[in-house]
Amino acid sequence: MKRMLTIGETMAALTPGANGPLRYVRDFHLRIAGAESNVAIGVAKLGGEAAWLSRLGQDELGEFVLAQVRAEGVDCTHVYRDETRKTGLMLKQTGASHTSVFYYRTGSAASALCPQDLQESWVAGFSLLHLTGILPVLSGSCRALCEAAFELACKNKIPISFDPNVRQKLWQGNDYAPLLRSYAQRSTILLLGREEGLTLYGTAETGQLVARIFEHSAVQLVALKDGDKGSVVVQRGGTPVLLPPVPCDCVETVGAGDAYNAGFLSGWLQGDDLITCGRRGNIAGARATETPGDVEGIPTARQMALALANQCEIER
Repeated sequence: MKRMLTIGETMAALTPGANGPLRYVRDFHLRIAGAESNVAIGVAKLGGEAAWLSRLGQDELGEFVLAQVRAEGVDCTHVYRDETRKTGLMLKQTGASHTSVFYYRTGSAASALCPQDLQESWVAGFSLLHLTGILPVLSGSCRALCEAAFELACKNKIPISFDPNVRQKLWQGNDYAPLLRSYAQRSTILLLGREEGLTLYGTAETGQLVARIFEHSAVQLVALKDGDKGSVVVQRGGTPVLLPPVPCDCVETVGAGDAYNAGFLSGWLQGDDLITCGRRGNIAGARATETPGDVEGIPTARQMALALANQCEIER
């Protein structure tokens, strides 16, 4: 079976038990938050094989994060523990129509990830490398790791999927668009939101965006995520195909993009055609919005098969 490797930081996440400013919230739930591990967990839930490379503090939050990711069936063999740096922490603030996040990750264990954490003999055994635009903006050593990962993947002819995952709070006033665009152009599969297309390529119009992505790039497949409007998928030389959204009872949209990636990439790993990969992405993304956490709503392989066949699971 084809296997996916992803690299990035996962934090412990405190999610509020009530809406409103955090100063008035008294109850919190402890979960995990990390774009890359979200995708790895999603791929594993959908029947694929995924590994996650990262660093965690040698602390209780690190133990919690590692246990949560490992429990979902993700290979955590190359998750290193740091005795001098802490595991990152994120707090969510929810409202009637939006979610805000507050990061406590500066100087975290994962920010010390570096090229030396990559072992070529191990990396060479994977069929896909998935990276995001979060990793290279965390620190200089993380950026060097991202570059090393691209180089190793190219050297070993491993396809690369990339999600820009633009996080303006992490950019801290810097313009990382050129850097993320350069990574996008070197990837094989590009998974991005329409607004991210505007940020990186100066347009959100499908035809223009797709043309700019394919121009002078290695990209072969594009999935344009568009929230409640569905998604658009297109392969190099082909015509963009609009895939309608999947009806859902939305509770929380954070994590939906990662779930889409997991659905799409799990299909790609098992050899599905582009349309089926896109449909899997839409289904996984929609289901992920129906729970407060990032990964709890991602369907299992059986649930995905039923959804693709437009069947419902019998619950009683």
